Amino acid sequence: MFTQYDPDKNEYSMVEEPDPSLEYSYADYLKWKFEERVELIRGRIMKMTAPNRKHQEVAGELFTQFKNYLKGKSCKVYVAPFDVRLPKRAETNDTNIYTVVQPDICVVCDEQKLDDKGCMGAPDLVVEILSPGNSKKEIRIKHELYEEAGVKEYWIVNPVEENAAVFILNKDGKYDGARLYGSGDMIPSVAVPGFAVNTNDIFST
Repeated sequence: MFTQYDPDKNEYSMVEEPDPSLEYSYADYLKWKFEERVELIRGRIMKMTAPNRKHQEVAGELFTQFKNYLKGKSCKVYVAPFDVRLPKRAETNDTNIYTVVQPDICVVCDEQKLDDKGCMGAPDLVVEILSPGNSKKEIRIKHELYEEAGVKEYWIVNPVEENAAVFILNKDGKYDGARLYGSGDMIPSVAVPGFAVNTNDIFST
């Protein structure tokens, strides 16, 4: 169930699950009030897995690491919930945007992409932290979305196995094979030059 705004009645009403046969836009997304967090993936609504305690601890530590490093620099770091709109080409009309994601952490270095709604276009770096409920399908879809959008660097962090996979966008606009980091490894960033974090710091929370 979610709450949808009816402009004719100027009120919200409870609505059943979104019709899977319909394609929704960001304009629709803005009218809804959900009982749980959702993302809009190519016009389809996808419910997000509720984060557990470990997920939140890892997210908090990574956010702090990025925040401290970026202090006084032009890049900005954001933590979910934070809407990232991924339009096709240079589309800016809400009714023609069909993908809105909420990365656990993202770094944006182009301030022109930022507005009061969040980020319009690809962040420079995105971090997704896995939860027990994440499916292989979700992971694959996010990988495809971030590659298509041109996200320069994409981290998948696994709090259970205490490791991270990092994908770097190559000159052909494709992600190279994952660079894997385990216990005690330093994870350097290409999209945020000079930044690096030790996996032990991420998972020792």
